[in-house]
Amino acid sequence: MRKTGINYKKRKKIYNILANTILFLFVFFAIAPILWMVATSLMTQNEIVTGKYTVPSHFENYIEMWQNINFFQYFKNSVIICASTTAVALIIATLAGYAVARYKFPGSNLFGATVLATQMVPGIMFLLPLYLMFIKIQETLGIRLINTYPGIIIVYSAFFIPFSIWILRGFFASIPVELEEAAIIDGCSRIGAFVRVVLPLARVGIIATGIYIFLMAWDELLFAWALTTSTDVATIPVGIRLYVGNYQNRYDLLMAAGCVTTLPVLIIFFGLQKHFITGMTAGAVKG
Repeated sequence: MRKTGINYKKRKKIYNILANTILFLFVFFAIAPILWMVATSLMTQNEIVTGKYTVPSHFENYIEMWQNINFFQYFKNSVIICASTTAVALIIATLAGYAVARYKFPGSNLFGATVLATQMVPGIMFLLPLYLMFIKIQETLGIRLINTYPGIIIVYSAFFIPFSIWILRGFFASIPVELEEAAIIDGCSRIGAFVRVVLPLARVGIIATGIYIFLMAWDELLFAWALTTSTDVATIPVGIRLYVGNYQNRYDLLMAAGCVTTLPVLIIFFGLQKHFITGMTAGAVKG
């Protein structure tokens, strides 16, 4: 018996070492590109091209990046578009998610499945029809949507609302309906119970969904590239894409731009990490 117990402890120790090693390798391969991006942003163009690396210390790349291109304009455009998309999509998804979770209507279950099924269609399939539709709207109604903030915000909101509804539906379904009924008995209206009781309880899910929408909009390139034709509306991913060929492939400045672009995302994610992880896991299994 004692020998069996010792063998079990040895096997468990070996298993833990092996599992930790595999986990370390996965984490390393996930973080290595980011570390390489940071290191490359502090090298000179000659060091990157020739492969003769030295200690990364060329901080002038960040200053030169802001001077050579209108990076502030791209950054401002991304903030405006992503913040507006988050607000619009989150409001609509919150109301729709609550309605799907609380009210049973003919086809409600089919509606929920259809909302999720929209995420299975590749986005590139919508690109050409959407572009032609925007042109037709401009020709017939005189409403310009291409190369405008509203056009991109509408497209992003339409893409991110379905999955956001699905996430929030799980949160609202997990909140006992008796709490709303008690609030209504105490004198609240249906809207008052929703605002004062349901929304505070679903705060974690709403924050997590907002982070999801913002991050997805911040990194989107395909539709931003197709629907913008000038730097007045172009987002950061478009600006970096243009930067590759317009400025003689300055990889040092390109990596510096990548670091600056990643910084706001890291701040938002780590600042709200607790809400994001709790929200995503809870919304995925409840309801």
